[in-house]
Amino acid sequence: MRTARLLAAIATPAVIAAVPAGHAQEAPRPYVVVGDAIPASLTGQSGDAARGRAIVADRQVGLCLLCHAGPFPEARLPGNLAPPLDGAGARWSAGQLRLRIVDAARLNPDTIMPPYYRTTGLQRVAPSFAGKPILSAAQIEDVVAFLATLKH
Repeated sequence: MRTARLLAAIATPAVIAAVPAGHAQEAPRPYVVVGDAIPASLTGQSGDAARGRAIVADRQVGLCLLCHAGPFPEARLPGNLAPPLDGAGARWSAGQLRLRIVDAARLNPDTIMPPYYRTTGLQRVAPSFAGKPILSAAQIEDVVAFLATLKH
């Protein structure tokens, strides 16, 4: 638990600070949470799984592999603080995956996963990133499309 608290204290600012300039500069679009999911696409369209894989595997964009392991043979030192991404598409629907990426704290208030699309109620956000999500709606949909392919 001490490690989780330490990571939570340093991970969120690091994630916010690591987002490249000009990245996901759009204001979040409204969405509706139904139970444990956001059933509707944030863009009204399906994402692209290949682009989603690139986002997840890129330590400068998604930062997912800091905490998660998965089917990424090229990844050096994948994380082990969070569940592996293998089988994510078998465990959760696209809507459930979407909510976990948009704002995992809605499901687990103690999560160390950053809210990739929530912009309110955050602490220690650099002024240039205030009101801007880490990932754009299109990027969220790309990641959802990729994770939904992970059935094993």
